[in-house]
Order: sequence, then C-alpha cells, then structure tokens
Amino acid sequence: MTAASPDRLATAADLARLAPEVRAEIVDGELVEKAAAAPEHGVAQLGLGAQIFGPFHRRTGGAPPGGWWLMTEVDVEYDPHQVYRHDLVGWRRERVPRRPTGTPVQTRPDWVCEVLSPSNARTDLVKKLRTLQKCEVPSYWILDPEHRTLTVLRWTPAGYLAALTAGATDVVRAEPFEAVEIHLDVVFADADEGSP
Repeated sequence: MTAASPDRLATAADLARLAPEVRAEIVDGELVEKAAAAPEHGVAQLGLGAQIFGPFHRRTGGAPPGGWWLMTEVDVEYDPHQVYRHDLVGWRRERVPRRPTGTPVQTRPDWVCEVLSPSNARTDLVKKLRTLQKCEVPSYWILDPEHRTLTVLRWTPAGYLAALTAGATDVVRAEPFEAVEIHLDVVFADADEGSP
C-alpha cells in the first residue's frame, strides 16, 4: 500500500486521505498498512490495558496512583515521516496537564507499548525503537504473544536498557507503573485457559 509517489516521502496528510477503516502508519516515510490483529494480539493488548488503565488513567492523588493519560491505537507524529499508531501509549499528566488531542498527536509520549505480531516485529523492534530512542521516549514496552514475554526498555542517552524481562507466569512491578502488580497470565489469557 502506498499513497505517496516513489519520489516523495509520506506524511500525516497521506494518512488523513485514507478511508476510516484502513489502519496504517508511516514508517521511514513509507505508508504501511497494519495487518488485522490476531486474537492473541488483541487479548494481550486488552489484558495489559485493563490492568493499568483503572489505577493510572486519572489525576494523581487518592488510593490508586493516577497521573497518566492512557490511550490505544492513537496516531503519534515524531517527525513528518514517522507517524506511528501505537498499541498502547501514555503521557504523564505532570508533563502534559491536558489530554493530548489532534490527529496525529504531536506531543511525545512518556510510555509506549507495542504488541508484536509476525507482520510487524521488525518494525517494532528496529525501526520504531530507533525513532523512540532518538525522541527520548522514557519507556518502551514490547509484549510478545508468541513467546509470551514482556520486555521493558528504559531510555538512556546511550540506547535503551532492558529494565525487566518477564514470562507468562510472572507477576511484575514494571516501570513506570511499578505501583501496581501486573499479572502476565492475565495479559496472555493463561489465567482463564480451560475455563468454560
């Protein structure tokens, strides 16, 4: 799929011209259609989102920690030729007091999570990682439903550092959401395997 001519790099304007049902992003100036999510992808995305949304998507203060704007499938522009539709993305309210708006959002996030699938693994693990490193996104999580792992990467000037790696049976406190336990058996739907 290409909306830009070979001699021109794609921008957010090319995304805006697509039909609403087309899921696409711009990676290195190329318009790339995102494949339909497999059930494992959707379960992992929803399973993780459900565990962090309630405690964190609110103002700071009170019993849950709060302090975040959390969203799914939102287009974020890092530069005119890098516009990504992240599986999960978040902004700290102390840095971004008002909910990010617009299409694409032009405010750098504080946390990004991508759920790997065979069609996007190279993009998420190489191309997006390079852009997020360059733009100093503090935390990049990679959920891998096939291998049932979570990798938490922390930004440093020298490159991302693996702050945590965990498997499907682990219960973790992962930065920047270490205030709550995340049950990876729920993320990967193992907790309900065999249930009627």
